[in-house]
Amino acid sequence: MSASTVLSTDELPLRERAPAWREWVWRHFGGLESDLYGDTEFDGHIAASRAGDVILTRLEADRHRVLRTSQMARISDEAYLKIVAPWQGSAAVTQRGREAAVRNGAWTIYDTTGAYAVANPERTDHLIVMVPKAQVAMPGLPLDDLMARCVGGASGISRVALETMRNTYQELPHMSDMAARGAGELITQFVRLSLLELAGQETAVTHRAALKDRIRSYVASHLRDPSLSIDSIAHALNCSKRHLHNAFADEDDTLTGYILRQRLDACMRAMQDPVSAHRAITDIALSSGFGNLSHFSRVFRQRTGGSPSEFRRQVAMR
Repeated sequence: MSASTVLSTDELPLRERAPAWREWVWRHFGGLESDLYGDTEFDGHIAASRAGDVILTRLEADRHRVLRTSQMARISDEAYLKIVAPWQGSAAVTQRGREAAVRNGAWTIYDTTGAYAVANPERTDHLIVMVPKAQVAMPGLPLDDLMARCVGGASGISRVALETMRNTYQELPHMSDMAARGAGELITQFVRLSLLELAGQETAVTHRAALKDRIRSYVASHLRDPSLSIDSIAHALNCSKRHLHNAFADEDDTLTGYILRQRLDACMRAMQDPVSAHRAITDIALSSGFGNLSHFSRVFRQRTGGSPSEFRRQVAMR
């Protein structure tokens, strides 16, 4: 059994790389929208193999994001739990109002039967593992509560699971079909054990996780309000600012950074939406909670490397 390179942009003209990448991601991952943060140049490589019912994909690419809406999930027949385990770069998975950001040494898991988004804000080298959901599910395992959680660390069964997934992918070219199927079953077992362990650990962090979910929900419903702040959230949720900051202590972003990123994402989605093509950039920025255009333009350029107007022109040219 050998890994097959499904897509390498090396052989494609520059103008064809981004469209080819989006089409392949849509087909291979069962219906996913993708965007490149407005970048006009892109380089990506994908190699996929099977270990029985488990699909392992190595994805090396420039920064990009993928999105699966509820509608996409409803019309798809696939039912996988999908794992992203970075070798290099980072990934931030959002599902069910939660977000988990991971780097090398950890992994996170999400459910393809529901809506989700994955942000890869830098050059990435990820292992993506798709395990049939039905083979992991078992009575007493609260899968919904475990999606978009950070899994893995320096020790424990989740570390064993990570090394098994990586080693299996690397050794698949040298395995017989029977051995590969056994390796896939072993991965499935280790993923289930990791989630069982995580479910037990969740009892120790339930309060912090619950507060984080409340914060994210409040931010989402008040994102357009320019007065949204740490103080206003603390007052609305009846907790101290220290507790708010502690809830985000294990995230790459501070709470302030999270709010800013959500506003930027909302603006970028609006500028990519044909329905909003007639709207002025200032209107989009102000309606997403930015207090003024200059602040929006400055943080937009810091995030994307270009101006909002340049981003909109690139979108219109696609």
